[in-house]
Amino acid sequence: MPPESLRCKECRTEYPLDARYVCERCFGPLEVAYAPHTSSDPEELRRKIQAGPTSLWRYADFLPTAPPAHGAVPTGWTPLVRADRLADELGLREVWIKNEAANPTHSFKDRVVSVALARARELGYTTVACASTGNLANAVAAHAAAAGLESYVFVPVDLEEQKVVATGVYGTNLIAVRGNYDDVNRLCTEVSADRDWAFVNINMRPYYSEGSKTLAFETAEQLAFQLPDRVVCPIASGSLFTRIARGFEEWLEAGLIQGSLPRFNGAQAEGCSPVASAFAAGHEICRPVKPDTIAKSLAIGNPADGPYALALARRTGGSIDAVGDEEIREGIRLLARTTGIFTETAGGVTVAVLASLARRGEIDPDERVVAYITGDGLKTLDAARGTFEVTEIDPTVEAFELATEPVAAVA
Repeated sequence: MPPESLRCKECRTEYPLDARYVCERCFGPLEVAYAPHTSSDPEELRRKIQAGPTSLWRYADFLPTAPPAHGAVPTGWTPLVRADRLADELGLREVWIKNEAANPTHSFKDRVVSVALARARELGYTTVACASTGNLANAVAAHAAAAGLESYVFVPVDLEEQKVVATGVYGTNLIAVRGNYDDVNRLCTEVSADRDWAFVNINMRPYYSEGSKTLAFETAEQLAFQLPDRVVCPIASGSLFTRIARGFEEWLEAGLIQGSLPRFNGAQAEGCSPVASAFAAGHEICRPVKPDTIAKSLAIGNPADGPYALALARRTGGSIDAVGDEEIREGIRLLARTTGIFTETAGGVTVAVLASLARRGEIDPDERVVAYITGDGLKTLDAARGTFEVTEIDPTVEAFELATEPVAAVA
């Protein structure tokens, strides 16, 4: 299924496969358009995929660039964990957690950066850059270092310390902008206009977004080439949400899986919920907001793919919900104590929305549900700080017994 062109999602105008992201005719977003898949034997294609590397490049036939020959960070093939204790607590039969914290820089952003950098190198770029709320910054810095490329990473000045450290350590040029993510993104768009740099989420965005499809491919393969009934996924720009759906659609078209798209439920934080607000109001576009939430990796007040996320939720019978900061913290705790997975705040948003849907009876108890956990809890330690107690004792058995005596009595 080789890539043929870049195509406008609105007016369908086509462009060469170079570094561009917006239609010159109608200013709509561009995406990669592929030739129809020519394989008449889905079983043969399945065998080819299963014989591939244990990384996202096992799906190279569905990606817009060839695997890099060297200097690539192995990415993808993360665990799909059956979460029976979580399911029991929510009154559901089958819940799976796709744990993207297992990627090299501990978030799904390794996927999109892998694809974007591979294409940037094909196009001859030697400097890569990004606007980021943290996870993308980590991934761009790490992947650029492995590939021997110069990198510039732009982040909001109030980004979590853990994400700043986990970016700067790779030797990138780290630029902290006094403003929110939308200010950062606007600056990067201006900078990209007069520098020969590959901005992974601006002029390389059509290729970058294709990396998210591999989450759908892995999910289906790890479910024995079957579809889930429902997907719960966080929404920042809306790109991850919509590209997971596109991945399922491509495999349906290729005959690798059977059925119809799952219901898609999007998850946002109340302090930055333009897509959830538009969904609740019945609108087709999103009104920009100023972010104010602990879920900083989702703090995009003007989401580029918001309208497409709204359309996807509605056509699949899903929804887009928002949860508050305390619900986010409880979502982090709920996932940790039932699965042993420690997620960042974006994952807390996802689990909190999953729990809310279950409480409201919107999920059939017999559905197979997949929730996408996009990053590691070590990236947002402040959200978990103060949510548990530590018992301090002297180094004696007597002190231990005295401290645990009330616990033993209750047990």
